[in-house]
Amino acid sequence: MTDRRKIWRSQLYVPANNPRFIDKAHTRGADAYILDLEDSVPASVKAAARVALGEAVPNVKQSGADALVRINRPLRWAVDDIAAAVAAGADGLLLPKCESADHVRLLAETVADCEHDSRRPPGDVGLIVLIETAAAFFRAAEIAAADAHMVGLALGTEDIAADVGMVPAPETLLAPKQTVIFAARAAGVTPYGLVGTVADYKNLDKVRRIAELSRSCGARGAACIHPTVVPVLNEVFSPSAEAIAEAERILAAYEEATDAGIGAITVDGKMIDVPVVERARKLLAEARQFAER
Repeated sequence: MTDRRKIWRSQLYVPANNPRFIDKAHTRGADAYILDLEDSVPASVKAAARVALGEAVPNVKQSGADALVRINRPLRWAVDDIAAAVAAGADGLLLPKCESADHVRLLAETVADCEHDSRRPPGDVGLIVLIETAAAFFRAAEIAAADAHMVGLALGTEDIAADVGMVPAPETLLAPKQTVIFAARAAGVTPYGLVGTVADYKNLDKVRRIAELSRSCGARGAACIHPTVVPVLNEVFSPSAEAIAEAERILAAYEEATDAGIGAITVDGKMIDVPVVERARKLLAEARQFAER
């Protein structure tokens, strides 16, 4: 079963119909590669791209990264996409334009059937749902908790901006992004995505600022469309050496204080109590997970 605690700091989109990009993908250093069957693949070649997943999925996984597949929205395509992705060994699926918890459960039922057919354990394929319409936004909490296959939730920046009629900028996306982050956390799944557009990938300083804002808001990873962004996401969404050292000091001091019957202490001039200790524990757990890659 997919570990719901696993975090993909960087997820690089790769068109599933482009063998040249697929062959190089595993060298890019991303935690996961999203083989895209949706927006980047023309309708005329979607069937061929779907068939090619049999080779593409193991190809992008050869350096230890995970393979995700973004499926299509029309149900007749989605069912075929799911079957091909699960059979190929995909670790997870991105579900675009989901409108409700019932929609997620319908697709998850298909995933479960395909897991059985492919002799994979129940729940082996994780689901990341993309909230991309205003209607779905107001159902984010129920969508996040819709099924045991759920591992992540993200607000689809460009699609939600188009649906609402707003500019996809940090100042306009901050509130809706945080709402989706809260919904993900309430359901026990990982919140993903940047508080800003991913289209301006050439300005890496801007990407870094947006990624840092996104992490401070609670996001734990993001997708990107160009390999130059991958190192930035890996760095920003990883705990820094300074943060790790501080967390270790906090836990050591708190354990010592607890043994002495003291509930609140000061470390480095800061008040330390239970919520701060819990953040330190989570940060160190993330650091250990990333160090193993």
